[in-house]
This record gives sequence, C-alpha cells and structure tokens, in this order.
Amino acid sequence: MALILHAGEKNKNAYKALIAAEYSVVDVELAPNFEDPVLETPDGPIFESNAIARYVVRLNGDNALYGSSLMDYAHVEQWIDFSSLEIDANILSWYRLRMGQTTYLPSAEVMKAEEAAISSLKRALGALNTHLASNKYLVEPFFTLADIIMTCNLLMGFTQLMTKSFTSKFPHVERYFWSLVHQPKFRKILGEVKQAETVVEEKPKEAEEEEAPKPKPKNPLDLLPPSKMILDEWKRLYSNTKIIFPRLYSNPKTIFREVAIEGFWDMYDPEGYSLWFCDYKYNDENNVSFVTMNKVGGFLQRMDLARKYGFGKMLVIGSESPFKVKGLWLFRGQEIPQFVIDECYDMELYEWKKVDISDEAQKELISQMIEDCEPFEGEPLLDAKCFK
Repeated sequence: MALILHAGEKNKNAYKALIAAEYSVVDVELAPNFEDPVLETPDGPIFESNAIARYVVRLNGDNALYGSSLMDYAHVEQWIDFSSLEIDANILSWYRLRMGQTTYLPSAEVMKAEEAAISSLKRALGALNTHLASNKYLVEPFFTLADIIMTCNLLMGFTQLMTKSFTSKFPHVERYFWSLVHQPKFRKILGEVKQAETVVEEKPKEAEEEEAPKPKPKNPLDLLPPSKMILDEWKRLYSNTKIIFPRLYSNPKTIFREVAIEGFWDMYDPEGYSLWFCDYKYNDENNVSFVTMNKVGGFLQRMDLARKYGFGKMLVIGSESPFKVKGLWLFRGQEIPQFVIDECYDMELYEWKKVDISDEAQKELISQMIEDCEPFEGEPLLDAKCFK
C-alpha cells in the first residue's frame, strides 16, 4: 500500500521524501493538495520534510542511506542539520527578501538583511566546498540521506538565486550538486534542472484599474413605493412652528395645533407610513428623574440610524417617582424597520403597539404627544424629547 505525501508539486521539501523513496524502494504517491509536506501513514500523519524523509528511509532496513555504523549515522545527522541551518535557512532568507515576503522593512534595511543572508550563505558554502574538495559525498564512502537533503536544499539556490558567477567560487559544491541532480533517480523526481541566469526578484505589480466603488446595498425601505408624505417637510414644519411661533404669538399652543398638528394629518400617508406607541416596560425602576431622562436621551441617540426613516416623541410623565416613559413613533413602511430592531437594543425594553388611526381617541393622543400637551393623561410632563 502506497504512502500518500501531501505537498505542492514543485516543493523542494517534498522532493526529499520522493527521492529517498526511489533509493529505498518505498512506494510514495504525491497528492498535490498542500504546500507544506505531510506524509499519511498507517500509524498517523508526519510533518516536517526531514522527519518524513527519515521515516521513508527507515521503512527499508536493507538500504545504506544511513551508512553502516553508529558514527556514520551521527555524521549523516550532522550534515542534515548543517544543510538545514546553514544552507537552507540562508537561501530561504535571501529568497524571501528578494521576493518581498518578509515583514516590512525600509529599503536600506532590506539591503542590509540581504547582504547578511548572502554573507552567511557564502560562509556555509565555503565550509561545504572545503569538505567536498576531498570527498565525493558528505559521509564517505556512502551516498546517504544527507546528500539527498543537501541537494534538495541547494536546489532553490541554484535555480533562483546563485548564478554561475556566484557558484564558480565554490567549484566542489558545483561538481557535487550537478553530479547528483543528473542521477537517474534524481532526474525522475526533479526533471531537468537549469541554473539561474539572473537573481530572482519580485515582479513589479501591474497597475490595477481602479474599480468603481460598488454601490451600497439599498435599505429595503428605499425600495418601497413612493409616498405622498415627504418626511423632511413634516420635520421642517414641526421645527418651525415649535421654535418660531412662541416668539411671535401670545397663544403659541393654539397656533401650533392649528398649523403643525393639522399639517401633520394632512401630510400623513397611512399606506407609506405607520404610527406606533411605545411604553417602557420597567417604569417601576424610574425613581430618579435625571437618570430616567438620560435613559430616554440614550435611546434617541441609538435611534440615529433611523433618522432618514422616522420621527419620534418621547415623554417622561409625572411629578414624582416612579416616572412613566411613553413614546410615539412614525416609521416608513407598515412595520417597525427590522434593522432598527436588530441594531438598537433599547427596542426590547418597550412594549410596542401599532396605532389604529380609525380610532379618534388614538388620533387625539397622537396630537397631544406631538404637541407636548400638559397635563398629559392627567399628569404633568417632566420632560419631552423629539427625534427628528
């Protein structure tokens, strides 16, 4: 039964296990659905490419990829560590800096970091070159897993970063790398390997055409049939009569009812709008006047999202605690807007009742609430607030 290696198709870390499998005569199939290698085994998954390669090699106890002695084994592990920490780490750091894949750094700092990575890589390649000057493989006289991992870790360097002018300073590393990648089992996995002619760099991003901003989805209330009632006209009439008339007339309340209240009923469109009474559920808690008024003020602030679609009056009633809170609201449409219910948590603190405008008593109550009539339902008003 084949082992399944989940990894990217062009992943040099996956190549380690696949080449090791060729030399160990182990059946490993590549499933290209992950970027980082994970080996699926009968005993559970294994991740980290070096660990996967070690596991594959040890499945066949007859191969010599770990040498023939404990010292050989130690030297194999020694060179695997060197390959990972000194070769692969510096190549990867250099590559990421060239491709802009690191945390943002000023350009001067990027250059310094790149120079440091190249310097460290040259130092490591120098040590490797010295060793290979008198050795065909890393752990003589054997070809081992260390050679597979070293070659795979050098692969990105040779194909993406290290041009001929760079690697010519390390001739024994060149000989070592090219002799291995041309071996049949390597070629089966790697295909044809070509050395980089230039150092890879991040491609400049093409200027993207600026997309026109997408229109915001319309509020469902904007999709209702047009209404003969223009809400802003009513709000303007209310404000003008409420503010200006007391300065001009000795009987402003009478004038307000004649102009504003009658104007409201002339404008009101029962098909396009609906009226609602609200009564605070917890009036027995309203024992402090300023706290009660602040509570109502906060509610009106949180109702700001409905300003385009509504008008409201909130009354704080009574001269002694507990104070009663009662409201009147005009909303676009036949129901309380759902977005108001969803967004304004105060809504659930009130009992809501739709007004029946065929009931003259309810119509008169509406007129009194708009007018701030006092006494209201036989009690004085502590406060009256308007949402418009």
